Amino acid sequence: MSKKKEDDKRGPLGFEKYYSTLFTESWNELKESLLQEPKYVQVEYSGCRPYFMDAASVCAALCLPVSNTDDVLDLCAAPGGKTLILAGNLRSEANFISNERSPERKNRLCKVISESLPQSISGRIQVKCSDGSTWCRTETECFDSILLDAPCSSERHVLKDSKYLEQWSPARIKTLSMEQWSLLSCAWRLLRNGGHLLYSTCALSPDENDRVVSRLFKKFDDANLVKEEEIRLIFEQNLKGLQDKCPGIAGLEEILDGAVKTECGFHLLPHKTQGCGPIYFSLLKKEHDSE
Repeated sequence: MSKKKEDDKRGPLGFEKYYSTLFTESWNELKESLLQEPKYVQVEYSGCRPYFMDAASVCAALCLPVSNTDDVLDLCAAPGGKTLILAGNLRSEANFISNERSPERKNRLCKVISESLPQSISGRIQVKCSDGSTWCRTETECFDSILLDAPCSSERHVLKDSKYLEQWSPARIKTLSMEQWSLLSCAWRLLRNGGHLLYSTCALSPDENDRVVSRLFKKFDDANLVKEEEIRLIFEQNLKGLQDKCPGIAGLEEILDGAVKTECGFHLLPHKTQGCGPIYFSLLKKEHDSE
């Protein structure tokens, strides 16, 4: 391949070509929405420091069932927003581990937990600093619910920063999808039979979303997608439980209603969700064949 053709796949020009091909009819509208500030909601527990999150991220976290579980894991937890959402619906007897592999980001996670959660909840959260893609080498089937908000391309941030836009290339997506698969396959081994795993990213490309999840079905015969109607019930139950503690998250039903259904999950795209997102999520349940 000539250097010119290779260069055409990189930077602003390559970015534009890649995503306009993915979103043939809606790219201009989507790109314009990505350049705007996302819609934030205020997560504020009584007496605690408020934390502001993209409303789409809150919606995704609310789709993981945690209220009747014993052991919950947020595998890639920093900066901590989704941990705040999950923590509000935990049983008092539940164990909750919030993990981050970067020591610097783990410190930020600890600060968010200590400042934005009441001590009655934060005191029950164990924060760890480990590589989530290798955890299953020493433990297996030890959690009932796992949230994996995987590192991703984060195109909204790339598009707004000329430095990162100049550095963009399709190779970055390929590298990230490999990392995402390592995390997802490890997280699956950490999940108990009957447990739920929610995989999410803020990426646009199917290579980081549906195609990562679809590999799970080829590798593990106990991987099952949760039906849309069941996800909606989980969301409504979690929203109701958390609203009592954080009234600022009201009105998220309309955001979730705007989600685009994909092969393996849902995509909350800002031009369809009042400026929220992008967030992709897929809810999976582990069920061994009883035969």
